Amino acid sequence: MAEITAPGAVSPSAVPRPGWARFADSDLWWSFRRSPVTVVAASVACVIIGAALLAPLIAPHDPYDLASVSLLDATDPPAWLPGGNWSYLLGTDNQGRDVLSTIFYGTRVSLLVGCSAVLLSMLLGVTLGLIAGWRGGIADTMIMRVADVQLSFPAILIALLIDGVAHSLLPREVQTRITLYVLIAAIALSYWVHFARTVRGSAMVERSKEYIQAARVIGVRPARIVIGHLLPNVIGPVLVIATINLATAILTEATLSFLGVGLPPTEPSLGTLIRVGNDYLLSGDWWISVFPGTVLALLILSVNLLGDWLRDAFNPKLR
Repeated sequence: MAEITAPGAVSPSAVPRPGWARFADSDLWWSFRRSPVTVVAASVACVIIGAALLAPLIAPHDPYDLASVSLLDATDPPAWLPGGNWSYLLGTDNQGRDVLSTIFYGTRVSLLVGCSAVLLSMLLGVTLGLIAGWRGGIADTMIMRVADVQLSFPAILIALLIDGVAHSLLPREVQTRITLYVLIAAIALSYWVHFARTVRGSAMVERSKEYIQAARVIGVRPARIVIGHLLPNVIGPVLVIATINLATAILTEATLSFLGVGLPPTEPSLGTLIRVGNDYLLSGDWWISVFPGTVLALLILSVNLLGDWLRDAFNPKLR
């Protein structure tokens, strides 16, 4: 029997549902729940990111507190090995810092560099991609030719070039203070091309559709069309590229720091920890580089798996 609603009453189906309830019934959440690999990858990523964000609260020691660091405790093995100390569960590095604590703080720095670089490259790439796809003509030609030239070089070489030029132009007393910002800018300028090319292609497809033509006919300003209509329709591929580029940016930071042109050894990041530990591998102090390298590999693998899932989830042909 059909349910009769009293006059003036609101039907239960017409009551707005909370955002979390709508998300729980969405295809995106269903796709996430039915993929065990994605669930495991998301759990690993959440644990690593959560440990990094809560580093000041859960880290056994503060690697930035020089008063608590002693060279007498340098290169102590993990606690379960002979000569280990349970105060340093994963051992200590060459400066006497607790490896577990430096991993927490180092992951925090690596995530800061990676997220900031991806946001900056996404802002630059999406802006240039929208301009190229909407305007066309000489603007499109110039932007795409610059992108083609940059794609002919590996991203790590572009980052090395930008980092080297910045350090050669800046005074020595300023270089130490802005090393982090130079590293973020160098990585961001290496990966904006992926966003620009994807957004340009999507914008060129969308601008010829009827709703864009209708907006033009009724006199909507071009800037409002680009921001209000084009941008929401290209945001799906952008999120997928951002997720994949996050792992690449973290790996690039680790590579630059390992090569000695990234963060200094006094700034614990996963790359600097691996570089410091690499000098002690032959002497048997394997824990200095193995544990940070394992965390870096797990973080990059989990983020890449999440990016692959997002790519499939936003592709209706794969549903």
